[in-house]
Amino acid sequence: MTGSPLVWLLPAAALRASLAEMAPDGARGCEGVALWLGRRLAGVVTVTHVIGLRGPGVIRRPDFLSISPELLDDVTDIAIAKDAYLVGQVHSHPGSWVDLSDLDKRSGIRAPGYLSVVAPHFASDPATPPGRCGFHVFNGARWRRLAWWERPWRVVITAGEVPLILVGESR
Repeated sequence: MTGSPLVWLLPAAALRASLAEMAPDGARGCEGVALWLGRRLAGVVTVTHVIGLRGPGVIRRPDFLSISPELLDDVTDIAIAKDAYLVGQVHSHPGSWVDLSDLDKRSGIRAPGYLSVVAPHFASDPATPPGRCGFHVFNGARWRRLAWWERPWRVVITAGEVPLILVGESR
């Protein structure tokens, strides 16, 4: 990516809804995930929707998470209908570790400007503040974790509501 670094506008409600979406998986000792749709204009990415994943197309285990291509196709259809695209995600890890694992880096979504947030303690607390999460951006070549001092101006926590859209079959 060239030019000025991207800035993400992330509604606090989107982060809370995402953590709440992942909390039942965390209660079972498994990783959880929520995807974020949004729009990009002039170097600013705005998160507009939270996507909760359901059914056999998403596998959640204590140290593994996988989303099927078919379920991602369904997410793409919704993004197109909402005039948005997949801008980021949040997933959870056990304990306080909020870096991306080697598997996350190798097998996760790797699109320039994609934001990947890691929530601690299997997202067991929907009120987890952003400062306790790890914020990572894919720059087109590799993942980079945003430094503690950089995160507040690169990922700006905003007010406002965002809808939660459930994709796939019931849990």
